[in-house]
Amino acid sequence: MDAWMIYGANGYTGQLIAELARERGLKPILAGRTREKLAPLAARLGLETRAFSLDDAAALRAGLAGVKLVLHCAGPFSVTSRPMVAACLEAGAHYLDITGEMAVLAAVFEQHEAAQAKKVSLLSGVGFDVVPSDCLALLLREGLPGAVRLELAFATSGRPSAGTLKTMIEGLPMGSWVRRGGKLERIADGSLVRRVAFADRERDCMAIPWGDLASAWRSTAIPDITVYMGAPKSMIRASRLRRFYAPLLGLKLVQRFLQARVEKNVRGPSAEDRARGSVQLWGRAEDASGRALEGWMTTPEGYAFTAAAALECALRTLAGKVPPGAWTPAQAFGSGFAAQLPGVTVRPLVPVIDGARREAAR
Repeated sequence: MDAWMIYGANGYTGQLIAELARERGLKPILAGRTREKLAPLAARLGLETRAFSLDDAAALRAGLAGVKLVLHCAGPFSVTSRPMVAACLEAGAHYLDITGEMAVLAAVFEQHEAAQAKKVSLLSGVGFDVVPSDCLALLLREGLPGAVRLELAFATSGRPSAGTLKTMIEGLPMGSWVRRGGKLERIADGSLVRRVAFADRERDCMAIPWGDLASAWRSTAIPDITVYMGAPKSMIRASRLRRFYAPLLGLKLVQRFLQARVEKNVRGPSAEDRARGSVQLWGRAEDASGRALEGWMTTPEGYAFTAAAALECALRTLAGKVPPGAWTPAQAFGSGFAAQLPGVTVRPLVPVIDGARREAAR
């Protein structure tokens, strides 16, 4: 097999992917900024390491020498993705990442023609963000080709890793967003709320600036897209209040303080948490005449799913199953890709007829 690399392998999710790869007899190169942080994992798994900073162009070029694919797991992706994409294009290496940030996804998609010219595949969002929701979005689009509105929602169990929380902190001053008429529109935090009937139970959900606002738009071309997250009423109230002090959250001093606290105190879900956790997803597509379809998906816990999905995406890309260019996971592997991963359940799409679809789906 061609040499491939996990950059950010010492992070929470990078480590999970490295462990899963080794269980399957694979030997990725473990890479990151500092060799000292990589050494314990590399010694335990018996894998090669490379240490280099993304800020050093020469070191970055040397670090990618002989590498056919980079699975990029080092956040914040708003800072790290662009130099890694540029280096992969220069080196002729495929680039995959596990981001869920819509601006990062959009920036990667903008490199489509450059990737084609270099005969390189770029796949952004190959984890929980955004594989299952991207596949569900395309399933709904295929079921209702004339859809003009798309709603997606997810509800998770368990606690986030330090990297996820740090990314969330970075995005706090940005507020929330939706896509209307193909364009992104900013909305007030907590201003768009709905009740969603997931496969297991109903939950309150609020609109959030999720990566599907970029990926689902690219996968489906549906002009109106809203993404919701299951949230308790207390979180929704706190989100509405945040609009009054959002500018303070953007100050560098405040950002550094909050992220340092996370770095010190957050360790992410335990193995037991991952084993018993799950994610519920729901989607609804509607056309201009009012016809609509709903669909449901259940996946393993988010980080466990990310490890399995990211590794499978890397292997399929290495096998030459993705053409040159920048793609969403659903574009690259089809709407049925998520259903092929371990522990994923996808329910048949159900027409929306006087509310009867929920009973039919169950």
